[in-house]
Amino acid sequence: MGKKLRQQRRGKGSVLYTKLPGTFDIEATYSKGTSFQGAAEVVKLLNHTGHTAPLMEVVYDDFSTGYMIAPEGISIGDKIYYGGAYHIGSVMKLSDIPEGVPIFNIESTPGDGGRYVRSAGAAAYITSHIGGNATVLMPSKSTATLSGDCRAELGVVAGGGMSDQPLVKAGKSHYMMHTLNRTWPRNRGVKMNPVDHPFGGKQHHKGKSSMTSRRAPPGRKVGHIAARRTGRRKR
Repeated sequence: MGKKLRQQRRGKGSVLYTKLPGTFDIEATYSKGTSFQGAAEVVKLLNHTGHTAPLMEVVYDDFSTGYMIAPEGISIGDKIYYGGAYHIGSVMKLSDIPEGVPIFNIESTPGDGGRYVRSAGAAAYITSHIGGNATVLMPSKSTATLSGDCRAELGVVAGGGMSDQPLVKAGKSHYMMHTLNRTWPRNRGVKMNPVDHPFGGKQHHKGKSSMTSRRAPPGRKVGHIAARRTGRRKR
């Protein structure tokens, strides 16, 4: 009879595909508005599920609290500043940051709380200021032109080198993925049996077109669903 496809099981919402209680409930972002000018004190450093980098809990001048991504070299009791002070972990606008200074947790639009460069050990650099925009060199070596009003933290994301140590055995990968609420391993459809997946079979290739109608039944809805085109694009 076979078994249901992975996406069917995920859509049903079994325990395997449900996040654990008390996880992924902290948002590491700039909790203050774009016009905020002040300081905050680091009161706690913690590891949290769903973030590869350590987080820091900060207390602002008005005694409100928030969570931010921790930079390398930060410690409990240190001060971070929103604008006007060059210090590790401080938050500044891209227009006020000199070229060549490492930054992370960069906003894509002013006030969104940070979207780019948030993984452990990552850092970006401003290469130029043109008008009211800033050109940022990302860790992937690609460049992005962002508004000078977007904010970023100064420094390098803490936790670098977490992937330098070899995994050695598959069990370690399993528990690492389990912490991030990801199912692992993920077998390819062509490696399965025909009763388990439409692309399965002894031939170990799809054996049929991967184009699938949007009106296909759930057991066949795999591959390129309602794709406008497939294949290499002509240059």
